Amino acid sequence: MEIEKSARLLYLYQDFIKGVGIQKKAAADRFGVNERSLQRDIEDLRCFFANQTPPGEIVYDARQKVYRLIERDNAHLSNSEVLAVCKILLESRSMHRDEMLPILDKLVNCCVPAEQRRAVVDLLANEKHLYIEPHHGKRLLDGLWELGEAIQKHLVTEITYEKLKGGETVQRTIEPVGLMFSEYYFYLVAFIRDIDRAAEFENPDDLFPTIYRVDRIKEFHITGEHFQVPYQERFQEGEFRKRVQFMYGGKLQKIRFKYTGPSIEAVLDRLPTAKIVEQTEDGWIVKAEVFGKGIDMWIRSQGKYITMMEETYNEWF
Repeated sequence: MEIEKSARLLYLYQDFIKGVGIQKKAAADRFGVNERSLQRDIEDLRCFFANQTPPGEIVYDARQKVYRLIERDNAHLSNSEVLAVCKILLESRSMHRDEMLPILDKLVNCCVPAEQRRAVVDLLANEKHLYIEPHHGKRLLDGLWELGEAIQKHLVTEITYEKLKGGETVQRTIEPVGLMFSEYYFYLVAFIRDIDRAAEFENPDDLFPTIYRVDRIKEFHITGEHFQVPYQERFQEGEFRKRVQFMYGGKLQKIRFKYTGPSIEAVLDRLPTAKIVEQTEDGWIVKAEVFGKGIDMWIRSQGKYITMMEETYNEWF
């Protein structure tokens, strides 16, 4: 029995929205019409979707011999963007295998059109198979979200933390202000409450937050107590990240050095606050504002390419 055109369009519309591929002959038989009538229905829907916000496009999948609806919304990730994000995630080696691989699969399934999905899957297959998770082997995603909520709601948090040196376990009551990722690990940035700064800190006058590796937090309890963060004194992850190297704590300092290596761009990328003061015949004079002791590790890694000048420099930015 032939189904009226208006009903056919509604059925086809529902199938396209659900991501179902439409095989022309099978659909024509289903509605009791010839293939030319079914093709006109598809063309009507093609015009309809093209005028929507966001626009959609009905394309023919030659491999599976079906018509599909593809959304053309700039808010959605393109195939290249999905591939880039997946490659970055794999390179980060930041999560347990059981957390990382499902994220990659969801990104591909949600963002890549079905007719192009196989190509993206194949491009990622080898790296997924050989993915090496971080040595701590801990699942972090649930804890990250809870800590993120504590940051957002300004909730005092109690943690049991295993120090990197010696494996000593300490109890801390903290005011969490930031969550960051760097060099394979996630970090919680927080101010410590009720601590003997003279006994515990190398620099008791250090007013900057403490950095905790999330995987070394053995237990945490988010209390119902709120702490106040004056707007002008709020922690800004972006500004902190520009100045910290390898997530090592310490004081804020201004450095000045001569660089004679092959790539000044690599220096400027590693030190986002860096500025070239002068270009010499054999290199560059660079100044930067950095936070913590991690900068010492980076300088040593550069060997003969870095020559430190005076440690502080007062004419800045």
